[in-house]
Amino acid sequence: MEETSVQSFESWNTAAIYVAYGLAALSVLIFLGYFVKLGATSDSKGKYDYINRNEINILMTCGILLIVAGGAYANSFIAELTTLWLFVRVFVTISMGLIIGVIIQNLLKFYYPFYIEKRLKKLRYKPRVSPKTGKPMKLLSEEEEDVYLDEGMQAEEDIFSVDYDVWVDEETGYTKIEKYAGHLHALQCPECNYQTFRVNKEEILKPPTTTEEGELLKHFECGYCGHKAKKNYKIAMLQDASSQESTATA
Repeated sequence: MEETSVQSFESWNTAAIYVAYGLAALSVLIFLGYFVKLGATSDSKGKYDYINRNEINILMTCGILLIVAGGAYANSFIAELTTLWLFVRVFVTISMGLIIGVIIQNLLKFYYPFYIEKRLKKLRYKPRVSPKTGKPMKLLSEEEEDVYLDEGMQAEEDIFSVDYDVWVDEETGYTKIEKYAGHLHALQCPECNYQTFRVNKEEILKPPTTTEEGELLKHFECGYCGHKAKKNYKIAMLQDASSQESTATA
């Protein structure tokens, strides 16, 4: 089988080196840009949302760029190559890239959430500073915060679709309400221990009334092992309109 001359690969080798360096540099720039923007975000809630929306996707993008860069660099020193070995080399490069890509994807999907969850919890419960006094604010309990939430907000919390944190400056009365998705993060699966246990359906078995609590059934399913479970939750009673008016009058 006739071998391709060295000269015919010179342009390819040069282009492959440039592609490898360019993609690696782009990956580093994206990674640094993400953390520069994160560092420039002073508000804890802003950091929480930014990390939650972007970090895993950014890391996956950087990983893919580095895989392609590595593949280009590994094939930038070709001197002599038969047609058969050219196809073999391409096949091996693509296969290795896919294997490494799957490993990175699984690490980011099943292991990294444990780490990111700890960081997000620290940001969520980090004491907020009042712009009025410059002093730390108080995070209200579930019972205390209802005074600051309207009926719609309370209803969202009752069915676990949204979770609100209410911070109050006790000295001036300044209030800050932060909104979080109720099922934003997966739970740890009791079967496989991966953080992939999510709510995929909710059913209101018994609507709440002004005299009785309601009942909500949540269906959980693990995205990794397929383990399923159900759990019942209570829905708070509705407030009677007349009692609300008398309270407001008082």
